[in-house]
Amino acid sequence: MEFRQITDEYSVSGQITPDEVAAIKAAGFKSVICNRPDDEQPGQPSADSVKAAVEAAGLAFRYIPVISGQMTGDNVADMADALDEMDGPVFAYCRSGTRCTNLYMAIQQSKG
Repeated sequence: MEFRQITDEYSVSGQITPDEVAAIKAAGFKSVICNRPDDEQPGQPSADSVKAAVEAAGLAFRYIPVISGQMTGDNVADMADALDEMDGPVFAYCRSGTRCTNLYMAIQQSKG
């Protein structure tokens, strides 16, 4: 599993599996956000399966699915709320990490 650090408190990656959660916790993350809708691709782990592993590891989890290429204002607001409410550093994932990055950038632009 590779991830990209966007800030000290926010990193992104592509799809993760439940068995990668221990490495996420070991890397110091406190919260995980899934921005990938379930069933986007055959065989991808469900958000619920990742959530179960994340919560079993003692981390917080939030599911904010964003359809690729169709990010909405509600998605941005939900993500901003999650980042305000969750302990950091936060690890966010989608298919490639791009949606997670775009959401973060949209939040920063809305604060500008």
